[in-house]
Amino acid sequence: MVGWHAMNMIAHLFKSSLGKKYIMAITGFFMFLFVIAHLVGNLQIFLGPEVINRYGNFLQTNLELVWPARLILLTFLVLHIWSASKLSIENKAARPEGYAVYQPIGSAYASRTMFMSGIIAFFFIVYHLLHYTAEVKYVNLTGQNFATFIDAQGRHDIFRMMVVGFNNGWVCAFYIVGVGLLCLHLSHGASSMFQSMGWNSDAYRPFLANAGRILALLIFIGYASIPLSILCGYGRQHLNLP
Repeated sequence: MVGWHAMNMIAHLFKSSLGKKYIMAITGFFMFLFVIAHLVGNLQIFLGPEVINRYGNFLQTNLELVWPARLILLTFLVLHIWSASKLSIENKAARPEGYAVYQPIGSAYASRTMFMSGIIAFFFIVYHLLHYTAEVKYVNLTGQNFATFIDAQGRHDIFRMMVVGFNNGWVCAFYIVGVGLLCLHLSHGASSMFQSMGWNSDAYRPFLANAGRILALLIFIGYASIPLSILCGYGRQHLNLP
């Protein structure tokens, strides 16, 4: 009886608009935490080859932890996109007809482009995974096989991979634009998440909105600092690159 009741609750969660908002908010929250954790890991490149390569080796030698985390994140990503798509379709269907021109009033640009920026950010994430996680040679635009980069300790040379990869201006530009769109999505998603959960009262709505924008900006600066620094010469002295 309890199991049947739980199944009904789950089914209702996926069918109702409120349930889809909960799904989008909860999955968005955990992916937001991952974006921050991933940034902290990537910024270790500024501590030198030894630190970033040791960090990468820890991840690559603990696949029993990494793969469950990847599968959970993939599930969250699919659910987030599904719930956002369904809600977008439902909102358009419920919108009254007869407006010749749509003129949003008091609506931030990030909120008006939430769905589109999310879709573009998704394709950026796919490229980023092919580039540095799957290490597909034909997408890095360098002609080199990143999987063959090994440091003096026999570990995968993450430092060399990132420096070589971001020495291409086109890759840097695409990465920065992709991160920018992702952070644009996050800037509104951070505050709308609380609204979806019913926690966004008039008293602190402006604070949450501003905090979301500031946090998204800091995340963008953190991610963009890596390719920009490498493009400006960081890392070449460690690898004896011209």
